[in-house]
Amino acid sequence: MKAQLFLAVFCGLFLSTAALSEEERGRETNLPIPRFVSIKAAEANVRRGPGLTHRIDWVFKRRDMPVEVIGEYEHWRRVRDRDGASGWVHYSLLSGNRTVIVDEDLLDLYARPDDTSPIKARLETGVIAHLGECNPDWCKLDAGGYRGWAHKDHLWGVARDEIRE
Repeated sequence: MKAQLFLAVFCGLFLSTAALSEEERGRETNLPIPRFVSIKAAEANVRRGPGLTHRIDWVFKRRDMPVEVIGEYEHWRRVRDRDGASGWVHYSLLSGNRTVIVDEDLLDLYARPDDTSPIKARLETGVIAHLGECNPDWCKLDAGGYRGWAHKDHLWGVARDEIRE
């Protein structure tokens, strides 16, 4: 399985996360694959392959953008964005600081993880928020000076079954 994964990742082939066991680990970092991280730099080149000689397909131009690491090769990480596009980014351009993208327009940000608690703010689609703790249904967010709880199923950048303390 690891040899097949390495070949598929190195060749740039897409592997569905369902094909990977829950215990799959990156061969460079020994961290779980897939996993969410964020873009650390103001600009990050996304390349066709793992190396500076590979063509740049596009450039992330937004710091803190969440991406999903789906592969590793030496100092390069294959990432996938919210739209499903993937490519290779140098590891120095990534951060373990977790962020999410709001996937619903005017998402309510509650004072507590409870639909009956006061609404502190409403977040527009595409807002990037810093991710705090998460329970099975809710995540605590910090966005634009507002802190509160949002329904997890309206966020991209956190796994549905992920619990954070």
